[in-house]
Amino acid sequence: MKSAATPKVLHGFAGRSLLGHVLAAVDPLEPDRTAVVVGHRREAVTSHLHDIAPSAIPVVQAEQHGTGHAVRIALSHLAELGRPGEQSRTDPGRPTASGGTVLVLPGDAPLLTSAALSHLLIEHERTGAAATMLNSVVDDPTGYGRVIRTADGSGVSRVVEHADADADELAVREVSALVYAFDADLLADAVNRLSRANAQGEEYLPDVIGIFVAEGRTVGATLAPAAETAGVNDRVQLAYAHRTYNQRLLEQHMRNGVTVLDPATTWVDATVSLAPDVVLKPNVQLEGATSVGGGSAIGPDSTITDSRIGSHSVLQRVVAHHAEVGSGVTVGPYAYLRPGTVLADRVHVGTYVETKNADVGTGTKIPHLTYVGDATIGEHTNIGAASVFVNYDGVNKHHTVIGSHARTGADNMFVAPVTVGDGAYTAAGSVIIDDVPPGAMAVARAKQRNVAGWVQRRRAGTPAADAATAAATEASPAAPATAPEPPSDRPTTDRFTANP
Repeated sequence: MKSAATPKVLHGFAGRSLLGHVLAAVDPLEPDRTAVVVGHRREAVTSHLHDIAPSAIPVVQAEQHGTGHAVRIALSHLAELGRPGEQSRTDPGRPTASGGTVLVLPGDAPLLTSAALSHLLIEHERTGAAATMLNSVVDDPTGYGRVIRTADGSGVSRVVEHADADADELAVREVSALVYAFDADLLADAVNRLSRANAQGEEYLPDVIGIFVAEGRTVGATLAPAAETAGVNDRVQLAYAHRTYNQRLLEQHMRNGVTVLDPATTWVDATVSLAPDVVLKPNVQLEGATSVGGGSAIGPDSTITDSRIGSHSVLQRVVAHHAEVGSGVTVGPYAYLRPGTVLADRVHVGTYVETKNADVGTGTKIPHLTYVGDATIGEHTNIGAASVFVNYDGVNKHHTVIGSHARTGADNMFVAPVTVGDGAYTAAGSVIIDDVPPGAMAVARAKQRNVAGWVQRRRAGTPAADAATAAATEASPAAPATAPEPPSDRPTTDRFTANP
């Protein structure tokens, strides 16, 4: 992956790492135990494993000597632990198993499905084979181990790694996905007999197949589409896997009643929940634990992350993170719902509005050009345009409360902590620094004062002065061209000041 910091299996897409996708495919099979072999940057992988699958057992492969070696130390570690419910062994000794089936998978095959793995296990148990392989037929088998069938084609005679294959074997298009179901006891014995006498000097797990065949044991195989068994070895393959997986998810949602107008530009994480009759418009990304209720429309051009959207709501050109949106809500265009935003039913959040840690009551409207941070707003209130909830004093955040059925004017500043009571009004252009009682009108602005003739005197010769003179002449033809001097308290500079 050419990554300076991230192990390959921790790269991922659709809300899961590569390893997470593999474990998600295994989980419905309900294995008795799951062991994950970790080696390169194992601390990071083990920490991630603890977060996504706490019951999985990390097994350290301190020196990487191949896939067979990985399985051997995993079986040895499991033998130390004993069977589930039994007392752990103190001496691992020779790797052993105690019956049953061992499923072996690579950690970088994120497109594997539970259905394919279940079919593999069913076939393995039906035939009683020593091993059953999951294979695919691919157009370009370069780099894959070739599966060589028995003469009658019913079983597998051997698997040849690409580096060790001759010309005839390289022409074979059936390849191993490195997914196997093994008889546990036979596998434990065979991995102790693997050799490193090969081109890469490693213990190849596929060589176990040759051991079983040499002993006259049955090795079966079942096929799965290459799109389900493809591995990821670089970022090109990562992008391909993501698109393939995303298309699979969208098809599932569409068959369950979701409308996706443009699947090519719609991206949905595996953990997203969509109810029937949801409509996803172009350029939508739904990420994390997002859920959308029936009848809601998302997009175009929206990114919703870890948020809950109720039914029959419309969000267009919206970015939302960790937000809760009720039913019948309209948001956007160009709105930003930051963490802690809670919008009750039938709220309207309009154009160029940003909310953060804001609890907004039923039917309230915040139509345009407003920042609401650290606030509680009651029901059926209207917040005027270009309002700012001034919540930060440079050190601490403070809270603002606006009551129900209130009407706040345009261009208001609410300097927290402050409360505006139920049914109160605030005048446009006000800076509210004190509580407003219920039903009161708060006016918090300086009285306007017009200085007559200022433009003609101080900006003489400008288009503004000419326009003002013409307007004055038209209104009163007999009036002098230049307005009289203002009273003695006129401004003494060309600058506007608070107290001229």
